[in-house]
Amino acid sequence: MTTKTRQLAEQLAGQVALVAGGTRGGGRGIAIELGAAGATVYVTGRSSGTQRSDLDRPETIEETAERITAAGGLGIPVRTDHSDPEQVRALVARIAAEQDGRLDILVNSVWGGDRLTDWEHPLWEQDLDRGLRLLRRAVETHVITSRYALPLMVARGSGLVVEVTDGNTARYRGSFFYDMAKSAVIRLAVAQAAELRPHGVAAVSLTPGFLRSEALLEHFGVTEANWRDGAAEDPNFAHSETPAYLGRAVVALATDPDVIARTGRALATWDLYKEYGFTDADGTQPDFAAHWARNLEAEYGPLGDPL
Repeated sequence: MTTKTRQLAEQLAGQVALVAGGTRGGGRGIAIELGAAGATVYVTGRSSGTQRSDLDRPETIEETAERITAAGGLGIPVRTDHSDPEQVRALVARIAAEQDGRLDILVNSVWGGDRLTDWEHPLWEQDLDRGLRLLRRAVETHVITSRYALPLMVARGSGLVVEVTDGNTARYRGSFFYDMAKSAVIRLAVAQAAELRPHGVAAVSLTPGFLRSEALLEHFGVTEANWRDGAAEDPNFAHSETPAYLGRAVVALATDPDVIARTGRALATWDLYKEYGFTDADGTQPDFAAHWARNLEAEYGPLGDPL
């Protein structure tokens, strides 16, 4: 282990994190990077080696946990449906029992709405049951998880809650229920911050730029090894970022002794890298907001004013 690797692994040594929705994508990237910083990470989701979700994806929480441990932390997979309060209650009770009541970092990254999002129709032409199911998956799950997890942080008088969303502005996100979900998650951070600040716990929302998830790589027919070939289909893909970039943003926040000063804010990887200096997995520092301003703003208008 190099000196730099050892220092990274010591940043969150002894700390306990819960990444809800860490099976794939941004949640997986966050969970692994927390592990690389030395944390014990409980990683949850509905896709496990023994029981699959309805998403028909190959990734599992066990795979994420293995990568957390390989990165230098301790990954603990717990299959949990975060729409079920009793399952979440049992999860938090287990964390409290195994970690002497300690929980330092809560990441609400549950989503599961890709196949429920209707990008083609306005609200009055959409399937209402499908849209409401998206909101239950993407918003209610976060509320339920925080309801049971926050008491551990309040009791200790410290901690960080990260609500993972898409965008940090009031700009419409292209589909009614998708926009409602992602905007609501930002508001969840604002509301939690107001209630948690007197107890020394910070809460923020955080967005990646163009996230190069497993599903996006698959969509473009590329792998992480040749991902730049996807830019032939969509030039914007050349400015994408890996889930590790989002994860390193969370590590930067979790190791900031003055993170409470950011509580309630809607943050983005494209701003935080400038302040904390972290890089993506390949050493670059993607800045999707800058790319938008240079190449897309003239056609689509400003990305939006930060919330």
